[in-house]
Amino acid sequence: MLAIGTLAKRTGTKVQTIRYYEEIGIMPEPGRTEGGQRRYGDAELDRLAFIRHSRQLGFSLDAIRELLDLSDSPGRSCAEVDAIAQRQLRDVEARIDRLEALRAELHRMIAECGSNRVADCRILQVLRDHGECLSDHAKAET
Repeated sequence: MLAIGTLAKRTGTKVQTIRYYEEIGIMPEPGRTEGGQRRYGDAELDRLAFIRHSRQLGFSLDAIRELLDLSDSPGRSCAEVDAIAQRQLRDVEARIDRLEALRAELHRMIAECGSNRVADCRILQVLRDHGECLSDHAKAET
């Protein structure tokens, strides 16, 4: 049996995060010692490692809850798991698209900068025009 600090170290998860996961129900309430200290076994260690890896892949807590529910029902179709992973992939690809647009904008700003004087700095001008850029960006997304 592991104390919460040991569980935290073994999974790279903060103690407060483990308590939060227990509070929202994606980690089960642990057993306790006579003194009231939490104790965790291999099942909790595996579950927390699953949660941590899922978070590293960008899954939301709701998606992780769904995945855990499915993993607790081994007779169910894997299609549901696949649908959750596909949804996550679409989200990641959308973020990549936004990051690529951001990179292109930063490259453009830097390329347009003559590196002369701050008063003439194109980068600072573009950053000051954020309201205009935001409205142009919002129009492009619609």
